[in-house]
Amino acid sequence: MEPTGKFEKMNIQAYSDENFKTKAGAPFEVMINPETYSHTYSINYTDRKNMGSNAQASDFNQMAKEKLSFKIVLDSTGVVPLSDANKRKDVEQMIKDLKGIVYDYHGSIHQPYYVELLWGAMLFKGRLDNFTIEYKMFKSNGAPLRANVSLSFIGYISEKMAAAQANQSSPDMTHIVTIKEGDTLVELCRRIYGKSKYYLKVAEHNNLTNFRNLNPGSRISFPPIK
Repeated sequence: MEPTGKFEKMNIQAYSDENFKTKAGAPFEVMINPETYSHTYSINYTDRKNMGSNAQASDFNQMAKEKLSFKIVLDSTGVVPLSDANKRKDVEQMIKDLKGIVYDYHGSIHQPYYVELLWGAMLFKGRLDNFTIEYKMFKSNGAPLRANVSLSFIGYISEKMAAAQANQSSPDMTHIVTIKEGDTLVELCRRIYGKSKYYLKVAEHNNLTNFRNLNPGSRISFPPIK
């Protein structure tokens, strides 16, 4: 899906599947668009110490997950005009609605929803990382009239989509992986090729006599699979 830019306000849409096909209810429309937002990109490297040298080299490991963070304001003082969706809602109800989309555990999928954030040219698909509420104004009974909500999300892409984008089974592509504690050949094959059944071919390619015990720090070549 390409950004359409048709929404004046940021919309947060929940999905019940990792491929972002099945919407879960109506989107949450923010009252006031964020003044700023941060979109972070990073890369993971593995440090490698060359034998006989004190110098360390950094080998590319993988592209890290993107992160998006921003703050929004929820207000029921009457100062901010409410949309039709938020009329007759107090701050506590707005927070409940937002939590239902980005935070709450849903038994139908046994986890919180996947979310898509759309605002102008920005389109971000991910999952909630952090949800912080700062209450600012109150009624005489202590009920909040305004809240600043800080949200951060971690980008998410399904294994199927990742394999398609990276074309990981391309016949002209070879992968070199530095083994980390807990890695298994079966799991690495599933991650790289999309299927775990190639682990014996990879073991043979690397002359591994015991593929069940991989040494952390060693490097394994994953050849093109035709």
